[in-house]
This record gives sequence, structure tokens and C-alpha cells, in this order.
Amino acid sequence: MNLKKINNLTELFFDQFNRQTNKDKILLSTLGDKRKNYSWKETHDLINLVSNELKKVISKGDRCLLISENRPEWFITDLSIMLSDGITVPAYTTYAENDYNYILNDCTPSVIFISNIEQFNKLKNIIKDKKFIKKIFSFEKLPNVEVEYSNFADLIQNSNKKNLSTHKSLALRKDPSCIIYTSGTQGNPKGVILSHGGILNNCEGAIDILKPLLSKDQPRFLTWLPLSHSYEHTVQFVQITVAARIFYAESIDKLVKNMGDCSPEIMTAVPRFYQNLYQKINASFKKATGLKKKLVDKMLELGLKKIKKEKLSIFEKIQDIILEKLVRNKIKLQFGGALKTFVSGGGALDKEVGYFLNAIGLPTLQGYGLTETSPVVSCNPIDDIRIDTVGPPFKGNDVKIAEDGEILVKGENVMLGYWNNKEETEKVLKDGWLHTGDIGVFENKFLKITDRKKDILITPGGDNISPLKIENELVNLEFIDQAVVYGDNKPYLVALLVLNDEFNNSTNDQIQSAIDNLNNNLSKIENIKKFFLTKEKFSIENGMLTPTLKLKRYKIINKYKNDFEKLY
Repeated sequence: MNLKKINNLTELFFDQFNRQTNKDKILLSTLGDKRKNYSWKETHDLINLVSNELKKVISKGDRCLLISENRPEWFITDLSIMLSDGITVPAYTTYAENDYNYILNDCTPSVIFISNIEQFNKLKNIIKDKKFIKKIFSFEKLPNVEVEYSNFADLIQNSNKKNLSTHKSLALRKDPSCIIYTSGTQGNPKGVILSHGGILNNCEGAIDILKPLLSKDQPRFLTWLPLSHSYEHTVQFVQITVAARIFYAESIDKLVKNMGDCSPEIMTAVPRFYQNLYQKINASFKKATGLKKKLVDKMLELGLKKIKKEKLSIFEKIQDIILEKLVRNKIKLQFGGALKTFVSGGGALDKEVGYFLNAIGLPTLQGYGLTETSPVVSCNPIDDIRIDTVGPPFKGNDVKIAEDGEILVKGENVMLGYWNNKEETEKVLKDGWLHTGDIGVFENKFLKITDRKKDILITPGGDNISPLKIENELVNLEFIDQAVVYGDNKPYLVALLVLNDEFNNSTNDQIQSAIDNLNNNLSKIENIKKFFLTKEKFSIENGMLTPTLKLKRYKIINKYKNDFEKLY
């Protein structure tokens, strides 16, 4: 398949569908419900069915909001929207009501797709006055709701497949395919407009990385990262490109079990998953005694030498072959036994974790990207893994380092801009070059990230959080004068607070109670779990504020680093 000749993402699916000699072969599977399997034919027919319904209410370029957990209907809906020449707007199921309200008002979707009553209840109070919403679709029945909606089961039951019209999307590579919202430095999320060509370009780069790893039969992928995340959203189209079988995991808690259920060959995940894996396996290793402990220690020693490209003696090579069979193969069996590689993205992978997983026989490729680049910029190849880098850039996107060290990216994969936000677009897109806000260097053509220029926190789960948004909420509380939110690559957020002079006698319980109330209006990942106080106000005089009274975050965090870290 020549991806350069594909015009849009639905054409990619239908082209691959036509190549399938057995169209009854399973494409989509839900591990939480063994009955939910969709063949290529069933998926194809459902995409056309939903698209036919959509065509009755939307025009080219209309936005369609999609709120759902990972499931086959997510895949079907995304393709249906694009086939109808609409634009998919995925949203996290973990958003707070305020976030949904902002996104609804910003992108004014004509249609909302929702998975179930739990998700609908988050929207019911804010959609009443939205005149731009023409139709609501649901994947499951919505009991006792007052609004009119179309349920997928009813659509299927009422459809006459003989009269089902099929059509082609008219979208070109330069046209918008989706708007993915990401946290903005000014508090409100920004809608990143990604083109069909941008995601197709990412697929080309991914295939170069995966080609040596793919089986001749149907490759198996396990997916659990939310499809509303740009990383997993693009992986969905990589899966189509290689005609994979896609398994949807039940939850992160059941991920290792699910790997045993479906024996995936490829799995993409974020650093949080790999950190948890490292902790569990390492804890198990520490319990080993006697001969078992000696085997584990030697396996790690030789594995680390290999990944660090240190030469093994002939005797060590023989030992390593034996340890591969005795130890590493047993570890692989715990993850289904067929794993060719993990791919890590969405945040920085801890170097120690990367070395460990590769050493024990679980190849882990670290990549780099951002929502604005569809999202991948670079990735380590399987035959040359360099743990402290994020690999060479994908073909089709140019990467250079600016004079101040900032990483700049240019190419088809770069976003079209931010939805309804020309000012923010012009800040980061200059002469076609995207200013990433990350600082890096090239080492023998491999990109290495050394720092972050922008004030965005990235969780181990790959979510982007604007600290400024939460800080603004905190200082809106009457007793808080200044606040700094901390938690980059941490399991939760914490805060440093400066109280107003008249509230200096407030107790910790009173402050905690106010923060608990505030947390109710924030999404789960934005919740402040712990805090500490300081009496020293930030000022221009003590070097903690700029002349325009903005926080010098780097200086403040440096000064109070130990206090922040004590909260974890």
C-alpha cells in the first residue's frame, strides 16, 4: 500500500477492506465482553450505516463531538464522521462539566456521540441551551432521558442493508480530520486541528519502525490509552494500515491479564504503565533467592551490557543464550508470549525503566511528539535502541534546533492551527515551523530532549495539564494570594500556597476543605492532592516575579524543590 497516494483516512480503511480476502475475519474485539467482536465486513457496513444517518444532518466541515471509553463503536464512529466529511472532536470521559461546556461553546458541534447514560449525565445540564446541536447518538440505551437520540442498536435493527447507499469522502490530505483539545498555557484548552495527510504521514513513519516486527498473518495490537489522546488516535490508523486485529483492554488494572488474553505483538503505552511494570517486576526479582537470584542478576547484567552496546565475551554470549531461555522467555510468557515491542510516548520515559525493560527482554522503543505534530516526531528503531534519546525523526518531517535550543518541526504532520485561536496559532507556527517548546540536541542524528520550555505539566499517563489554569482557580479562593502547581511526570499534582495576610491564621483543615470543593470543578488529573504553605510572598524584588508580575516558575520550583518532593 502506497500511503502517499491515499487522499484521506476513510480511503485508507476502504482500500484495506478491499484487500481482505476473508472479510469475515475479526477486526475489532472488546476483551471485557467476548461477544463484542466485529469482522471487517461488519465494521465496513456499520461505518456506512452511521455515515448515512450523519449525512442527513451534517455538512462538510461540521464538528462531531465523541465522548466514549475505548470500544469498537469509537472506531466505527470516527470513520463514519470522516466518511461524512465531518470533523471528529474526541473528548476525554474524565473531563469535568466546565471542560465539556468550554469545548461545546468553542467548536459548536452539530452532533454528539456518547457511549452511555453515565457520560450523558455529565452533559445533560449544559446541552439544553445549545441550539447548534442537531442530533445525539448513543452506543447504549439511555434510560429515562428527556432528549431525543438515536441508539446504535436501533439503527442496526431498522436498517435495510439492501438499500444501504455507500459513498466516498471528498476530503483531501490538507483537509481537517479531527480537532483534539490539549491544555493551553492560558488556562483554556486549545483545539489542535490535524489534517488527514498529517496522520497519514505519521502512519508512514510508524510503518518504517514496525516493518521488521510485524508478522505475516494478522498482527495483534492491544489498546488501552484513551482514543481521545492524539497518540492512540493515530495508532488506530497505523493498525488499519497493517490490517491488524485490534483488542480493546478492559482497564489499566487488568492490562497484564488482558495481554495474556490476546497475546499482543505490539502495544503502545505511556510512561505510567512502564513505571508500574518496572516496579512490579523489580519487586518480584528482589524476592528471589539462591540460584534463581543468581540467574536473575546475571540476566540483568548481560542485558544491560547489550542495550548499552558493550561487547560481550564468547562465554557471556553463551550465558546470555541460556538465560534467554531460562529467564527472559518466562517473563515474556507473563505478557502473552508474543510481544515484539512496547512503544512509549506521551511523556518522558525514565532512563532506568527503559534500560531495565530492554535488559529483561521486553523491547521498549521511546518516541517523541506532541498533539500538534499528529503526534509523532521521532522514535527509536528496534535495531538501534538508544535509551537516552527519542530516536531519529520520521521521514517526511524536518526537525531542526533553534539558536536557543528549541526543537522546531516542519512537515505535513504539523497541525493546521488551533481552532478559533489565531493568536495562539501564530505564537507557535512561524514560517511553517512549529515551535515545540521543548529543548533538545541531536546526537549522531538521534534527537535528545534536554528540557521543556513551555509551562505544561505532562503526567505519567501522557496527559497535558496547564498549571496556570489551576493556579488561577486557587488564587480565586479568598484566602490564597499566590499559588504554584507542581507535578510534571508525577502521579498527582501538589501546590505551594501563599496565604493572604488577613487569612494567615487559617488552619490546614480549612484550606483542605476549600481545595476539596475546588477539586470538584476540576478533572481528576487536575485535582490538587497535597499542599504546603510559605509566608514569603513572590515579588519582583526577590526575583520570583517578572516585571509584568508573572511567576518565575523555574526559580520558585528550584527554591522549594525539596518541599515539593516531600509531598510524594
